[in-house]
Amino acid sequence: MPFKVVLFDEAEDFLQGLDAKLQAKAYRAIDLLKIFGPRLTMPHARKLIDFDLWELRAIRGNMICRLFYFYDKATIYVITSGYIKKQQKASKQEIQRALALKASYLRGDR
Repeated sequence: MPFKVVLFDEAEDFLQGLDAKLQAKAYRAIDLLKIFGPRLTMPHARKLIDFDLWELRAIRGNMICRLFYFYDKATIYVITSGYIKKQQKASKQEIQRALALKASYLRGDR
């Protein structure tokens, strides 16, 4: 069963700013999410333990791309935003931004 993936403008803008090869890998990860949904696991996706978010992962050399997402109604995945990871842990600021975007979606502001 194919899953639907919705990208917020923030995620689209982020993806458009990536170099071509990393962008292709990120879009491949999105395609995998469409195919496998909740069965997509490491190394492509993982749950952020302390938050109600998942991260979609793409790597090219030393460039590490993360896209935050959540699911809505079991078959719709919503990608809120992304960033280039530069530290060992996920950026708290980027997580807070993704959570704020999620909250606006759930309120119906999007």
